[in-house]
Amino acid sequence: MGEQDRLREYRGKRDFGRTKEPQGRSAVPGAEPRFVVQIHDASTMHFDFRLQVGDVLKSWSIPKGPSGDPQDKRLAVPTEDHPLEYEEFEGVIPQGEYGGGTVIVWDHGSYEPLSHDRKGRPVDFEESLERGHARFRLKGSKLHGEYALTRFRGGKDGDTEEAWLLVKAGGGSRGHGTPDPRRARSVSSGRTLAQVAAAAGEQ
Repeated sequence: MGEQDRLREYRGKRDFGRTKEPQGRSAVPGAEPRFVVQIHDASTMHFDFRLQVGDVLKSWSIPKGPSGDPQDKRLAVPTEDHPLEYEEFEGVIPQGEYGGGTVIVWDHGSYEPLSHDRKGRPVDFEESLERGHARFRLKGSKLHGEYALTRFRGGKDGDTEEAWLLVKAGGGSRGHGTPDPRRARSVSSGRTLAQVAAAAGEQ
């Protein structure tokens, strides 16, 4: 499936004459796959978790955000694929547009795919997601270590809404939970949601 097809739903939901979100035409995949976690103050506050798979960012909405505590199981609801350059998007999506609200880049970096079969042989990462279970090691500014995404409801052939769990893997000591999204600062600009919204209002 080409990049154009993968982003059809993404582009169909947006009026690029109004929103400054990227259209997805210029990014080139790098050596290591990327990830980004954005805080999105839309109709409901949530975190958007995105992993580069090929030429797009596979995306999940996580209401409570990712946690570094292995005891926390975070609900992750799939959303449409996003263009690679969305990793750098920070700003205000106009009200009335899809996802209207303020976005900051809470964390970003690269990740290492770790998915394997029962015999320990590596499995293609996109294939592991299609099967419903993927492991990876995050190398971000705030998130580090192994995580797992597991589908527990729905799927391509199911009638119910697809839902996943994002969990810090590998056990060990309890890590940090998720910060207060309204106090959290962008890893890109150092600004809070309120500061990004205020700056946009001054323009």
